[in-house]
Amino acid sequence: MNRTVRSVATSLAVGFALYFVARGIWWIEQPTAPLLMVLAIGLYLAVVNIAILGAATSVRMPLWSAVLALLASAVIPALATFALDPADRTAPFATWYIGALGLLGVVCVVRRRFLVGWATLAVLVAAASAFLGFGVALSLGLVGSIMWVVVARLLVMFWDRAVRDTERLAEIQQAVSAWHATQRVRQRERRLRTQFALAVAGPVLSRVVASRGALDDRERLEARLAEGRLRDELRGADLLNDAVRNAIDAARRRGAVVTVFDEGGFDGIAEARRVEIRDELAAVLTRAESARLIIRSARDPRVAVTVVGRAGTRSSGDDDSVDLWHEILREAAAI
Repeated sequence: MNRTVRSVATSLAVGFALYFVARGIWWIEQPTAPLLMVLAIGLYLAVVNIAILGAATSVRMPLWSAVLALLASAVIPALATFALDPADRTAPFATWYIGALGLLGVVCVVRRRFLVGWATLAVLVAAASAFLGFGVALSLGLVGSIMWVVVARLLVMFWDRAVRDTERLAEIQQAVSAWHATQRVRQRERRLRTQFALAVAGPVLSRVVASRGALDDRERLEARLAEGRLRDELRGADLLNDAVRNAIDAARRRGAVVTVFDEGGFDGIAEARRVEIRDELAAVLTRAESARLIIRSARDPRVAVTVVGRAGTRSSGDDDSVDLWHEILREAAAI
């Protein structure tokens, strides 16, 4: 789309430039110094083509080309004026440079050399006013040149804003699509985890329902373990592998209270490092002898998992001092 717009704009600019050159060549009265007129026309053709077509792969005009356009805008009116008799300086073929340099200012603006575009227009106004008079210059096309440059600046401003808004909307759309995809993946993971947990705890829970809670001690223990496994799968499945599950199960069987919280501590960690973290967690839990274990994975720039062990359970009157504190870093410690 941008390439098509640029091609159309380039064709229009070249077409208008050739029109103004044709006006300058179509002499009604023979110039007193035709070589100066030819030089003005040739200089304009060279400069405007460099401005339009130079470095066409970039929207922004090269600085040297912009400076050349500004210098030409000061020279061309003088050459065209001094080539003619004073009586002929207001003829249509004599004032071709007013529209031509207005077009050159538009090209500078469109190619993102705004200061040079305004400076070219200012030089044109000063030169036309000096050679023709300000009021006469306005009636011979200076108003149109001024309006062209102003409208070109407004169009470029609105175009750039539209491009920015389009890019922003595209980024927002991509972000929303990514968020929806992430949510779908998380929902699928939750379903799989729930199915896994129910597959593990289902038989015990079915026994609880069937017996209406009338369980012996062994069945009560199995029910508590099943409830704990179900809660672990829902709250912190990213922290679990078979070794961690077995270590938590062993801790609960000896009477410890184990709580698992996953609050996004694994976000941004590579899968290989996650495996290492789970293995380290399993080793810590296997060695732990605390009555209450809290396993928490929070968003932290340094620590991925924190294991806290307390001497007493929350409901008991035992000493509840911390007897285990272990942090597993997001990145492996350097050897």
